[in-house]
Amino acid sequence: MLRYRELSSNELCRELFRGFTRRQNVTKCWRKENGRWMIKDAPFIDDWGEKEYQILVKCLKNTIDTGGFVYAAFDGGNLKGFVSVEPTLFGGEQKYLDLSSIHVSEDLRGKGIGKVLFLAAKAWAKEHGARKLYISAHSAIETQAFYKAMGCVEAEAYHQEHVEREPYDCQLECVL
Repeated sequence: MLRYRELSSNELCRELFRGFTRRQNVTKCWRKENGRWMIKDAPFIDDWGEKEYQILVKCLKNTIDTGGFVYAAFDGGNLKGFVSVEPTLFGGEQKYLDLSSIHVSEDLRGKGIGKVLFLAAKAWAKEHGARKLYISAHSAIETQAFYKAMGCVEAEAYHQEHVEREPYDCQLECVL
C-alpha cells in the first residue's frame, strides 16, 4: 500500500534509495530549433550511478536544511517516488519556486504517484508565497507528456542557471 509523507533531513541517506530505480529508456525528445518545438530521435538510457545518488542525497538534505520541501511515496516501506521544492522565490513578478526534482521508481511509473507528488509540491509552493512552480524538465516525450497533463507550459521567463546546467531540458512553469 502506498503511503506519502514529508521527509526530514536526518533520514536522507544512500540506503533510503536502495529500492528505487531511476532508469529511463529514452527514445525521443523535444528540442527547440529556430524558435519551434519538435520531436527528435535521441535514444539513450538515463540512469543514476552511485555518484549521482550521493549528489542527490546531499542536494535533498540542503533543500530541507534551507527551508524547502521534500515529499516522498513509499510502498511497503521502500521509497518509490519523491519531489523537492526549493525555498527561495525568484523571477520577479512571476514569483517562481523551483521544483528541483520529481522522480518515480521505474517499477511503479504510470500508477498516479507522480501526480500525487506534483500536487503536493504545488500546494506547498502556494502556501509559501509562490504564484508558479518553475521546472527545468527532462525533454523526453514521456516526461513532457506528464508535465503537460499536470498543466505545465513553457516558462515565461527562463532561469539562466538551469538553462546553462541542462541545455536540453525544457523550461516549464505551472500556475498555482
